[in-house]
Amino acid sequence: MYYRPKVSYIVTILCGIAALAAFTVSTLHLDSRPIPNESIAPTTSQNAPTKAVVALNELEVKGRAPKTYYSRDQFGSGWTSVRGCDTRNVILQRDLTAIVKNEKCQVITGILNDPYTGKAIEFQRGSDTSDAVQIDHVVPLSDAWQKGAQLMSPERREAFANDPLELLAVDGAANQQKSDSDAATWLPPNKAYRCTYVIRQIAVKKKYALWVTDAEKAAIAAVLTTCPDISLPE
Repeated sequence: MYYRPKVSYIVTILCGIAALAAFTVSTLHLDSRPIPNESIAPTTSQNAPTKAVVALNELEVKGRAPKTYYSRDQFGSGWTSVRGCDTRNVILQRDLTAIVKNEKCQVITGILNDPYTGKAIEFQRGSDTSDAVQIDHVVPLSDAWQKGAQLMSPERREAFANDPLELLAVDGAANQQKSDSDAATWLPPNKAYRCTYVIRQIAVKKKYALWVTDAEKAAIAAVLTTCPDISLPE
């Protein structure tokens, strides 16, 4: 006897097949959608610390030692001379332009593009005019004394005070304003020079194994966040 299935049964089967097909197509469509950007793991890492930051982190961090027994004479009795030319005039010849000097290796006139203020200063040697341009110890001698220099030999301290790395020809008034300050309490008014300034301080302190205070390190680190990755001066 031939069996004829009911129409309703066939319709139910066909509807089920259609639903399954729709589900499969929908699933395949969902699986093929691109993953949202926010769920993609980042492929780049944070920038590596700059050379100056690495060097700063290598400096010892300590509090200031007492200033007991400090005097300028602890770093030698004035400028040393090499082949008849004293350190002050060596630095003036290095840092000034359009210089005129005499037979004693003394700079008579010149022009300083002052790094601390950004202004041009016409230098003229004389008892009333020479102080317009002064030679600054980038790391003040008093600061150095309280951060390791008192542990040096007298010869080493004299070398420190006459090291061209440690010296800059600058505006006299700015140098007087700076006085014995470290980076925590004084930075050059010329903001464009601050990176070079603190990086030079790091280089000096690294060369002579001087330490920094917490506040000083924080101030230098803040400046370095704005600086390109450049090598320390030698």
